[in-house]
Amino acid sequence: MNNNEKNNMEGKVKKIMNIGIVTFFFTIVALTSCKKEQVAENKVKELYFWHAFSDAPRSQWIEERAEEFNQSQSQFKVIVEAKGSYRDTLQAAILADKQGQPPHIVQVFEVGSQLAFDSGIFKPVAEIGSFDTSDYIEPVLNYYTINGTVNSIPFNSSSPVLYINKNKLAEAGYAEGYVPSTYSEVIEVLEKATAKGVKGAKFSMNLHGWFFEQWMAEQGAMLVDNGNGRDSRATQTNLNGPAAIKIGNFMSELAAKDLYTYTGKLEDWGGSDAIFQEGKAMFHVTSTADIGNITKAVEGKFKLGVGYLPIADGAERNGTVIGGASVWITKNHPIDELTAARDFVLHMTNTDNMVSWHKLTGYYPVRNSSIEALKKEGWFDSDANQIVAFNQLLETKTNKATAGAMAGTLLDNRTIVETALQKIIQGTEVKVALNEAKSLSDAKLKEYNANF
Repeated sequence: MNNNEKNNMEGKVKKIMNIGIVTFFFTIVALTSCKKEQVAENKVKELYFWHAFSDAPRSQWIEERAEEFNQSQSQFKVIVEAKGSYRDTLQAAILADKQGQPPHIVQVFEVGSQLAFDSGIFKPVAEIGSFDTSDYIEPVLNYYTINGTVNSIPFNSSSPVLYINKNKLAEAGYAEGYVPSTYSEVIEVLEKATAKGVKGAKFSMNLHGWFFEQWMAEQGAMLVDNGNGRDSRATQTNLNGPAAIKIGNFMSELAAKDLYTYTGKLEDWGGSDAIFQEGKAMFHVTSTADIGNITKAVEGKFKLGVGYLPIADGAERNGTVIGGASVWITKNHPIDELTAARDFVLHMTNTDNMVSWHKLTGYYPVRNSSIEALKKEGWFDSDANQIVAFNQLLETKTNKATAGAMAGTLLDNRTIVETALQKIIQGTEVKVALNEAKSLSDAKLKEYNANF
């Protein structure tokens, strides 16, 4: 082989080697790229759930439900965060959405429903795949149905009931099982008890707008116009209508006859409960969610009874408005994440989990199947007070009054109502106080509606 042939052969060998090296290099790159894509595809997606519970028992329960869901599949991981009060949680979610980083799941209190709806950051749960609503307690689901569409999944739900010190009732000459059903009956019992020298013959109630809303609904009255804000956007309140006047007159008469007691503060849940638990009141109105706590607190002190919420004289019992909160899904996420977020909430609120939630907290379990499960295991046989609360809920009529008001200013409205009631028990004429409340609330509502 001469030199030219040798050089040509060496050139060909080098060329083949270079081609091989380049091919090998691109093969490695391609394989690495595929591996990265596979890793990316297999990466667990995080779903953020923001809630408003600050206490350990309820927060831990939610954490446990998230862990169950996370262990049940490998594509998604629910991360739970407590974000402060209900108001703080909703505001944080709206801000996060504006910043392009919204959570996936948000717990929203019932009076924040219009605010949540108007924010535009949430997707109605009924529009995320298939959502079977048949097992939900109708009065509960009714609240979260807006314009005919279920917007959120009910979670922690409650309503008010009458708590009774049976010992004081017996001292007044009544049977332990007696339950006053109207305003006048409450006053009559307390007056008779006072005449007999029964200590603590009082009616106690946290001075909170929620109870005013309940008493409006029990009379079949709307808190705001336009079908309680459900036919179209509410434009004014009914705070000085006939139903509202009856509530004001009841509070006025209780105060005038020295039969009402409270801490002097607005929205003092704990302080109001303490008055009853310490035996300083015969009757007490507060949430069904407190049945467990109050039962434990009065054990060994007196016999506890629970009855339906007393209603205005002459009114046909219509039912209560559901309180508490529901869970909403934010819309600015891929559909697979929205579906997974919905699936988690459905897991958290399934039949068995709602049973354990009810036992832990006293909140309604929101599902009919959960109530049946509790009945089957004899839960209500051991706690007759709990079944009273459920019966009141199940007997609630489904209509616009019990659906609850929809308005963006319900939080302001509550404060205004509370202030009016406080003025009434301090001696202000009922119509004067409620006319002022209507004027202030209507102005707030007009200001809010100007944004839409």
